[in-house]
Amino acid sequence: MHYRAMFDLFVSLLRALRSAFRSRANLALENLALRQQLASLRRTSGRPHLRKADRAFWIVFSRLWSRWADVLIVVKPDTVVRWHRAGFRLFWRWKSRSRSQAEGHVSAEVKTLIRQMAEANVGWGAPRIHGELLKLGIDIGERTVSRWMPPKPRKPPSQTWRTFLDNHVGSLASIDFFTVPTATFRVFYVFFVLAHDRRRVLHFNVTEFPSAQWTGQQIIEAFPEDTAPRYIVRDRDGIFGDQFRRRVEGIGIEEVLTAPQSPWQNPYAERLVGSVRRECVAHVIVLGEQHIHGILKSYFAYYHRSRTHLSLGKDTPEPRPVQPPSMGKLVALPEVGGLHHRYERLAA
Repeated sequence: MHYRAMFDLFVSLLRALRSAFRSRANLALENLALRQQLASLRRTSGRPHLRKADRAFWIVFSRLWSRWADVLIVVKPDTVVRWHRAGFRLFWRWKSRSRSQAEGHVSAEVKTLIRQMAEANVGWGAPRIHGELLKLGIDIGERTVSRWMPPKPRKPPSQTWRTFLDNHVGSLASIDFFTVPTATFRVFYVFFVLAHDRRRVLHFNVTEFPSAQWTGQQIIEAFPEDTAPRYIVRDRDGIFGDQFRRRVEGIGIEEVLTAPQSPWQNPYAERLVGSVRRECVAHVIVLGEQHIHGILKSYFAYYHRSRTHLSLGKDTPEPRPVQPPSMGKLVALPEVGGLHHRYERLAA
């Protein structure tokens, strides 16, 4: 015990000598660190429990004083380093969240308009509403629009015949049929011709009894004089028989056939059929041939003049000018019997 007491006295003397040569700043910092740990120990019994404020103190203290680890007793230095890394992650998470909230800030008027558009227009998603807002001179992001809409499931896009379509988009047209049932359970066939460059429906017609001869006549009506495209993309349906092929060859059109059971190789036509079904015929009860013809005529007029398209940079097949807020009051013009609306600004 005597030697032990002598050893402790010697260590104390060494510490006293070391303290004598320290700077006043180091002594003050060491005193602050020891007092903070003492306060933590007094708050708890047994194993010390450190609060968030204690952790913040040591994170900051470790950045201010290089010898902080020498006086750390209640926890290991590695623990403080771990706290610092966790705080770094929290800081950048907060900073990223605050930036996205600032970008998504919109006025109450625009929020109300987004909700009204979503409720008044069948099947409109954030891209469509965003395109409509751009045409009204309201410059916000598409992600911001989606935040103020109810979430909707989105299907993955279909595969595309990318190389061929990109190289021949200006000289390509697609043809196809889709069916429409009536109130009396009759089925009508709708034939259409779609230009690829601006997604324009060049021609459509309705019949209850399609044939190769009837379909060939539709091609002649779709391309009067010398307006025929270089290529027509179609599937291998039996309706496109010998009479049809002779008509097409006679006006100098080369047929491009898709592979069997490969609708994704005629994507523009398939996309149009889906749009017509979702946005029009799925919401009406067809009474007869003249009825469906009138409904589709109204829808295609809306499709060309008013409906914005993702593939056209949020523009319409017939280019639609941007109307800035300075042009006047915003009005909603019903189209397709009120299923959709065109939003314009009119001078007061």
